[in-house]
Amino acid sequence: MKKIKYLIIVLSISLSFFGCDKRLEQQNPNLQTSVQYWKTAADASAGVVAIYNSMIQDGSYQRMFPALTDGRGDDFKGDSPWGDLVQVANFTIPTTSGPVQWVWAQHYQWVYRTNQVLTYVPDITMDEALKKRLLGQAYFLRALAYFNLARTYKQVPLIISLPKDQAEYYPPTATEDELWNQIFADFQKAAEMLPVNYNSVSGADQGQVGRATKGAAVGLLGKAYLYRQKWQEAANQFKLIIDGPELNVYSLVPDFRDNFKPTNENNTESLFEIQFADPSTVGGTVGNYGGEPNANWKQVNSIGHTYAMEGFGYSDFLPTRWIYDEFKKEKTVDGNLDPRLLATIASYEPGVSELAYFGPWNNPKTNIYPRKYTHDGIPGFVNENNGIENSGINYRVLRFSDVLLMYAEALNELGQTASAYPYIQRVRNRAKLPDLATTKPGMSQADMREQLAHERALEFAIEAQRINDIIRWGWLYNAGKLAELKTHDSDFNTWAPGNEYLPIPQTELDVNKNLKPNPAN
Repeated sequence: MKKIKYLIIVLSISLSFFGCDKRLEQQNPNLQTSVQYWKTAADASAGVVAIYNSMIQDGSYQRMFPALTDGRGDDFKGDSPWGDLVQVANFTIPTTSGPVQWVWAQHYQWVYRTNQVLTYVPDITMDEALKKRLLGQAYFLRALAYFNLARTYKQVPLIISLPKDQAEYYPPTATEDELWNQIFADFQKAAEMLPVNYNSVSGADQGQVGRATKGAAVGLLGKAYLYRQKWQEAANQFKLIIDGPELNVYSLVPDFRDNFKPTNENNTESLFEIQFADPSTVGGTVGNYGGEPNANWKQVNSIGHTYAMEGFGYSDFLPTRWIYDEFKKEKTVDGNLDPRLLATIASYEPGVSELAYFGPWNNPKTNIYPRKYTHDGIPGFVNENNGIENSGINYRVLRFSDVLLMYAEALNELGQTASAYPYIQRVRNRAKLPDLATTKPGMSQADMREQLAHERALEFAIEAQRINDIIRWGWLYNAGKLAELKTHDSDFNTWAPGNEYLPIPQTELDVNKNLKPNPAN
């Protein structure tokens, strides 16, 4: 099985775009210009790989994008000497924050690279089937970048072409409808152009995993519709994945933690994941934190080092006691703990889990730590300080369990509450939890909303999902729900309206006078 290799080929071409200022005009004389570069099928393929490269840097999935999203949920709280991380978690982050700027800059570099592909590749003479796949990936990746930006900053510039003159270096803030309609359109185009997999294609990408597929595009299109409460449109997309004739290729893996380990990656549950690699496999001596890649770049994931407990990582965040207790509300059918608890949280459970990283639990027995996306309990990575900086754990962007629970949510919102039960139960069955139709039969639509919120909290804790669910459900502007959130996580005591989003970086506002502040500024 061949994974797409992200590092590469961008060595000979400048594809960077950090933010929306005149830095775009700067040229490295040692690198080719766009006019010199876009000539061949190999150029087109390398340009697409360069987009994927933007997703393994610090402002995207390598560390800060998941971390700053997780930190704002009620399942996670800041526990770091790095003030920015704590301030993000308690909704007091200033507009001058470096990590907030990195997320913005990295995503706009990502957008710029997609726009280069979509501008130049159509005119290259090459195999049409390969060209279609490359353009489909670019549409998918641009949609994903804007999906992340819309959920993180709410209001951002929409750049879908390369700037042609000085004025276009300073794009205005798009309306939310403009932004989301573009996300829908790009995912739709991607779904039409991408293959179900790359096993039977002809070309250098044959057999590669990690590239965007039709299932990934359909699934994320459905998720984007769900975020805008387009329930029927969302349900239609999810149904194509669950029982459609072409995309019915996904299923839940038996072991929940296989979704967060360096083994069994790109499995049947994964619709899309970010490909990271151990340097022992691909080489590299320089961390892939940002900037232009070079021949010594690693392709590693640094989330585990950020999350792992003291002695094995930075422990910059901790699970909340609320999410820990939530896992213990219900026993399995054989009377045991929900197995997702110890796959998600490292806790001392007498007679069940008494070790940390293969050794005695040396921390206070009442302490709890993140385990998801760390190497705790994974053979070969006894010491996080030596191993996790070189983590090859892929980051899962969309899992089949999410499709099932989102489909249940859409059905419930469409008034088909009874029909939602089986899809929730498929997720519960893996956790060996009792039949919901027996324990809670005949739930009302409102009751089912509460149940789905509980199910999603357990299934997706520490997966950069919770704050986005909280925002789209409107909980922060519901007095009762806000009070409940404050009991879950004291960080919500300092939340103020609008601060659920990250602020537009001050550097961008200073340079681009057409850019409007967002509610967090």
